[in-house]
Amino acid sequence: MSLRGKTLFITGASRGIGLAIGLRAAKDGANVVIAAKTAEPHPKLPGTIYTAAKEIEAAGGKALPIVCDIRFEEQVAALFGKRRGIMCNSRRRFSCRTRM
Repeated sequence: MSLRGKTLFITGASRGIGLAIGLRAAKDGANVVIAAKTAEPHPKLPGTIYTAAKEIEAAGGKALPIVCDIRFEEQVAALFGKRRGIMCNSRRRFSCRTRM
């Protein structure tokens, strides 16, 4: 299945496996929403949502960087309203609730 023209919403996409997923999707021509909390450079960790967006666009995709900390339900709700059923890429342990 080709991802050309499809839109992926990837959490934690400013670095690590989230960025790797975004880059792979970009090679297929996908649109990638980069949802992560890192808008400013971290002193010890590479990458921000903006540097990730540049990498994704250089790989052939379109990128939309959005600051969102998925640990806070109100930030997720601001993006999606009452919709739930979101798969989150995060190394942190937290409780995900799905509501319809």
